[in-house]
Amino acid sequence: MLARLMSVALLFVSSLAAQSPLDDFHTRFDAELPRHGIVGGGFAFIHGTSPATEFFLGEARAATHQPTDAHTAYNWASITKTMTAIAILQLRDRGLLSLDDPAVKYVPELRQVHDAYGSIDDVTIRHLLTHSAGFRNGTWPWDCDDAKDCDWQPFEPTKWVQVAAMLPYTHILFKPGSRWSYSNPGYVFLGQIIERVSGDDFEVYIDKNILKPLGMTESYFDRAPYFLEEHVSESFLRSGAKLTQQPFNFNTGITTSNSGLKAPITDMEKYARFLMGEPGNARYEMVLKRGSLEEAWQGVLPAVEPGEVATAYTSGPQGSQPKMGLGFFVIEVNGHRYIYHDGDQGGFTLELMIDPAGKSASILASNTTDTGSPPTDTTHAVSNTEPDASTDVRQALRGVLIEKVFPSYAAKN
Repeated sequence: MLARLMSVALLFVSSLAAQSPLDDFHTRFDAELPRHGIVGGGFAFIHGTSPATEFFLGEARAATHQPTDAHTAYNWASITKTMTAIAILQLRDRGLLSLDDPAVKYVPELRQVHDAYGSIDDVTIRHLLTHSAGFRNGTWPWDCDDAKDCDWQPFEPTKWVQVAAMLPYTHILFKPGSRWSYSNPGYVFLGQIIERVSGDDFEVYIDKNILKPLGMTESYFDRAPYFLEEHVSESFLRSGAKLTQQPFNFNTGITTSNSGLKAPITDMEKYARFLMGEPGNARYEMVLKRGSLEEAWQGVLPAVEPGEVATAYTSGPQGSQPKMGLGFFVIEVNGHRYIYHDGDQGGFTLELMIDPAGKSASILASNTTDTGSPPTDTTHAVSNTEPDASTDVRQALRGVLIEKVFPSYAAKN
């Protein structure tokens, strides 16, 4: 009898030990997505060279009840900016530009921008990468007067000439380099620099120099190729009980370099593994030297927008303050450094986070954004659809990842 009780006790202890922090996170994931009204989403966690752990919940297509899976394609929105930064560093490493070059050297149209703080020549490529150049946040500086009559207006400018035409009406908001202020146009300008230095369209350059070398064969920009369209997720904006579907399979226009990447979680796992690094992996070193990645991950400016509510971009667990590096956010919690970038566009809300020292990465994707208010225009996808700060699913899950999941795997190294 005693032997049986001891056996049962050992089994109970063994079952508790088997319940890992990642198992607990899975339970939290399954609870948080419905609580935030998310139609569908997915998650992946990677440690070292082990296979990824993946969770999927809900639907990619609401009308047909198509479930999300490993091949569901999301718009990764501003996470695209990390690839834009890598492309700039590639060109720098090949001696084709300097980060401290004036941006106007490569994009002379910027000479038309009004700069009350000095010469436009003071705005460097480095300033663009760190969101410290002083440009506004949104690509469009205006909206339609009456949304119901604006179905003719594109989601974003479709051609460079449209952005260039706005430059005489654009001004620098503060002395370049003096503080941080998130700017999508800044990354449009970086996309132009990549095109003009390399001679390739932005999408072609990224495909040739990042996607193909990393084996990201189901990744693309803007609208899906016909043979991958069946995997494209719908996307939604939520305001309370009201769910507004966004235009399907939309085109990000000239803003591709700040928001145009489309990919399934399986391909983003390949990108995360590259960012995590692997000693002796010649392919990773060919894409970008480890030293250049580490350079990008040095936080240089607090990611603080004066007078604005803290968001997933600008706040962290336990009151930690993110800083901006070269295209990547850097945050330190309990003395441990994490590298990340979030994305919000057209109803998609996403996050990519790397623990370089712990050799781990997490990838979160959802196809629903709770903006706190209904959209005024449903004729085209809404850009910069940041969630209401109080209902951002990333904030709910990030704390669990940083405080429990990442540390448990780092301890295994």
